[in-house]
Amino acid sequence: MKRHYETKHKNKYDGILGSSRTEKIAKLRQEIGGLTRIFSKKRQENEAAVIASYRVAHIFSREVKPFSDGECVKNCLLAVVEELCPEKKNAVEAVSLSRTTIARRVEDMGKHLQSKLRDKTARFEMFSIAAYESTDSSDTAQLLVFIRGTNSDFELTEELATMRGMHGNTTGEDLFKEVSAVIEGLALPWEKLVGVTTDGARSMVGCHSGLASRVIRKVVESNGTELLRLHCIIHQQNLCGKVLNLDHVMKIVVSTVNFIRSQALNHRTFKEFLTEIECEYEDVLFHSEVRWLSRGKLLKRFFDLRHEIEIFMTEKSKQVPQLNDPSWLWDLAILCDITSHLNELNTKLQGKDKLISHVYADITAFQAKLLLFIQQAGRMELVHFPTCTSLRQDQQQHMSFPKKE
Repeated sequence: MKRHYETKHKNKYDGILGSSRTEKIAKLRQEIGGLTRIFSKKRQENEAAVIASYRVAHIFSREVKPFSDGECVKNCLLAVVEELCPEKKNAVEAVSLSRTTIARRVEDMGKHLQSKLRDKTARFEMFSIAAYESTDSSDTAQLLVFIRGTNSDFELTEELATMRGMHGNTTGEDLFKEVSAVIEGLALPWEKLVGVTTDGARSMVGCHSGLASRVIRKVVESNGTELLRLHCIIHQQNLCGKVLNLDHVMKIVVSTVNFIRSQALNHRTFKEFLTEIECEYEDVLFHSEVRWLSRGKLLKRFFDLRHEIEIFMTEKSKQVPQLNDPSWLWDLAILCDITSHLNELNTKLQGKDKLISHVYADITAFQAKLLLFIQQAGRMELVHFPTCTSLRQDQQQHMSFPKKE
């Protein structure tokens, strides 16, 4: 420091002596303190801008919005700030919301979550996995792997470990490679795996080449203990709903909806027709076998629009005689109500931290509810069948609840 003073500042400050020198030193210290506060404030503003950018990126990922909308959001914020608090315009401009920035922020948050998950899995005493493979709207197979484990303190961790897009084959071997990569990426030993849950697809449950069979063999090779293999309870519940033998209803509903929505002219004309008559709904809904909950919504919307659909189909010379068949309408109403109750059960079976005791309680409660429904239907009490009640009120003459032999 002495050498620096003598070479850089000696000529400037050696002539200042006594009280003048003391005052000069105090002034320099004050200036340094001011600069420090300026830099500190600037750093805080920069940190706030970065935090704001991360929070917006989190909202984008949570709401599944395109990252390219970031610039539009920023322009909206600037327009609001210019009107309400112009002095904050520079602070908003400092927030980076470009597409690449949002993507980078989301990637950083994903890495952070993966790091936290690895910290938790490192303490696992045992764990289980659930694997599910389905095809998205772009015809790309997506494999989801969920993990649930517990540590020595019986603290339960349940998380989505990964979602991997599979652009090639989706055989049991391909699925096993992806699952192995997930388990090894989390540094989890195979000998601690105690359970695997899948649906009933052949690539999942094949005796020799299915994912579950390959996982079992891998665990046996690791410690000689065969793990517990389970079928997804929600898939089983959905399969139970298919034994209603009401396919004759779904076929008519799906074919009618497809006629309306598959052709642009028909779809546009039908929507304009609903607007003209000031209908409660603006359109009918598509049905997807993959999205089970869509069935109940589709049926209810179709039932509510049955009169409008009949008029439209007649004008298009595509009569649907079932819409005037009381027996078929009763089946439609029954299917609407039963599907609604099944959807309610389906929703209860889902969710985080669900234990087998919770699932068992939901299933047994639903079984008891079904017995109650049967008794009430026998007495013509349709309090739990709102669609059937609506149909009975809509009929010109009183109609009894149909009884199947």
